[in-house]
Amino acid sequence: MVVRLHALTVLASDPEALASFWGDLLGWERAGLDLLPDADAPMRLSFEAADLPRARLNQVHLHLTSYTASQDANVARVLELGGSHLDVGQLPEEDHVVLADPEGNEFCVIEETNNWLAGMGFLGEIAADGTREVGLFWAAALDWPLVHDEDGETAIQPPEGGMRIAWGGPPLNERADRNRMHLVLVAEDVDAEVERLVSLGASVVTKGADVEMADPDGNEFRLRQG
Repeated sequence: MVVRLHALTVLASDPEALASFWGDLLGWERAGLDLLPDADAPMRLSFEAADLPRARLNQVHLHLTSYTASQDANVARVLELGGSHLDVGQLPEEDHVVLADPEGNEFCVIEETNNWLAGMGFLGEIAADGTREVGLFWAAALDWPLVHDEDGETAIQPPEGGMRIAWGGPPLNERADRNRMHLVLVAEDVDAEVERLVSLGASVVTKGADVEMADPDGNEFRLRQG
């Protein structure tokens, strides 16, 4: 396997400000518009300028854990840095807290008693809207084992452990014309990887400096030389 997960790219109207918010919140080292991950995360966060107003729920959002600081302390930290509370229809009895970054991207601060993300770092999970088929695709694409596969829900994790990526199964939310977040993969032999990913169910959208592709659910991702 020569492809690897390089980044989660966030499209933003003010990428400089959003990189500062997330860098301060996560405590990750910053290099330009990239945040370099800590030991528990397998990819960097990259911020890229785009005029893409938030019209509905994102296909991807982040789950932050509360194992090294309390949930209340983490929520307070988000609000102090410029985040806000967000109502996405969550029920009063739900234990996680839904928040938004300064550009309205939703994310959750998970409760201290949550067992699913026990042992994870502060950024514990990328949570995505998606079918079981797309979870199986990404498991094969990245060569990460499935750590959950039940009732249409799937999750994968690097073989060495750390942050997970999970898909919630149907019913799926209405998709935007373009997602505000997408994964970036790198490979030494891009042409060979394009062929392999297509054989797994991906499709090619455009070819340029990066190859823009779509997973079986139609979500964009990029493949580049690296």
